Amino acid sequence: MNKTNTSKSIRILNFVEEKGNKLPHPVTIFMMFTFIVIILSHILYLIGTSVTFEGVNNETLETEMLTVGAVSLLTSDGIAYMFSSIVSNFTSFVALGPVLVAMLGVGVAEKSGYINALMTNTVTKAPKKFVTPIVVLMGVLSNVAASVGYVVLVPLGAIIFLGFKRHPLAGLSAAFAGVAGGYSANLVIGTNDPLLSGISTEAARILDAGYVVNPTDNWFFMFASTFLIVIIGTIITDKLIEPKLGKYVPSEPIDNENGISSVEKKGLVWANISILITVIAIAFLVIPENAPLRGEGGSLIESPFMSSIIFLMMLIFLVPGTVYGIVTKKIKNDKDVANLMSYSLETMTGFIVLIFFAAQFVAFFNYTNLGTIIAVKGANVLEAIQLDGALLLVALILITTIINLFIAADSAKWAIMAPVFVPMFMQMGISPEVTQVAYRVGDASTNIISPLMPFFPLVVAFAQRYGKKNGVGTVISLMLPYSIVILVCWTIFFVIWYLLGIPVGPGTSLTY
Repeated sequence: MNKTNTSKSIRILNFVEEKGNKLPHPVTIFMMFTFIVIILSHILYLIGTSVTFEGVNNETLETEMLTVGAVSLLTSDGIAYMFSSIVSNFTSFVALGPVLVAMLGVGVAEKSGYINALMTNTVTKAPKKFVTPIVVLMGVLSNVAASVGYVVLVPLGAIIFLGFKRHPLAGLSAAFAGVAGGYSANLVIGTNDPLLSGISTEAARILDAGYVVNPTDNWFFMFASTFLIVIIGTIITDKLIEPKLGKYVPSEPIDNENGISSVEKKGLVWANISILITVIAIAFLVIPENAPLRGEGGSLIESPFMSSIIFLMMLIFLVPGTVYGIVTKKIKNDKDVANLMSYSLETMTGFIVLIFFAAQFVAFFNYTNLGTIIAVKGANVLEAIQLDGALLLVALILITTIINLFIAADSAKWAIMAPVFVPMFMQMGISPEVTQVAYRVGDASTNIISPLMPFFPLVVAFAQRYGKKNGVGTVISLMLPYSIVILVCWTIFFVIWYLLGIPVGPGTSLTY
């Protein structure tokens, strides 16, 4: 990479870091947006703002021409609604329950040491020529367990590379690219899927009260994207980052031990057997023609199986995590299991607080009809300038990459953007599932160069283990090529996918 261009990029991103650090907490941002909605709703109500559009009647569920006007939150009815709906807005928020249920299982698997041992065992057994793609792949897969990849796999990537006498920062970069750059890709459904789909459902219901975006509705695209991210991460690491870093000369002896003990290996064996048994048990409830988790007429799309996917995901983490803990003596009784579940919810306290304020913003936004008004008027503007579906989606990706530099939490960004873009794109004939995919591509691409991303300082701290002078600029300069290439290639991949008309998930449509 050209040193002049690298220095310029670092100066720009350091400026973003300096200004971005002055932004208030996401909770405060949601409070500010909620206040803006309250004031704006009253202004639009006073001037009689309304829109007419073709939409779904919430009572008859039939498509017809509808007229919707702005509803003020400062009238007697509006004030009464705000005060009386606070609790229900929070408890009924679609994203809250699924994430907390999933985290009960994930917390046990993480705290018992199962996830750490599984990733360590998988990566360390890889042949030397496959080390890079395995590290990137495990980084991508780790996002199924939320923050585990940042805490475990990023430093592990550096240790693995060092064990193969390669530069540890190259391993750190490869792992970080997989964990953050490929954050939305995965071979399985992760905790991020129910969170984003819940927010998308709330946004889609601005226009269509019966619309549901399922956690599996992006799975086809994200499954295929996993291999794209692995290819990109491998090429950049091996052909650009490692040659640029040169040979690593440690300043002091470093512990290269990266294997797992015999007890942990035994725990892994029994835990993996328990997963197999669990999957077989689930299969018996799903595969037979008259299985209890099949829907009407044997359907899998509209079925109890799809409705219970979050609980099943919890089991797939809970069962092996518990078995592993029992074998390794980290779990001695039922109290230990309950304590591990409690631990997982303790780590979600910040998320719960954020969701409380995000839920109020979304509910108030929906009540005022601002989402419908913006969506219809925005769709009219976009239609007037004759942008087609693909260009609209690319525009959303680029907008998301910019916002991502200032608002790091993906759920916070989507809670703000979804009520505007989902119904707007629905008006343009693009399904909420496809809009959500476009957001996820843009969000993941710039995660690895956003200093405001919560785990970015942690990655910098890991880098400093291999050089005291390594800092924010070091990490950004290493991750910038990943960010640019992932953004360009993933966007092109998405556009091709969209133009070919391939569903982004089971039972989904590209159009609305």
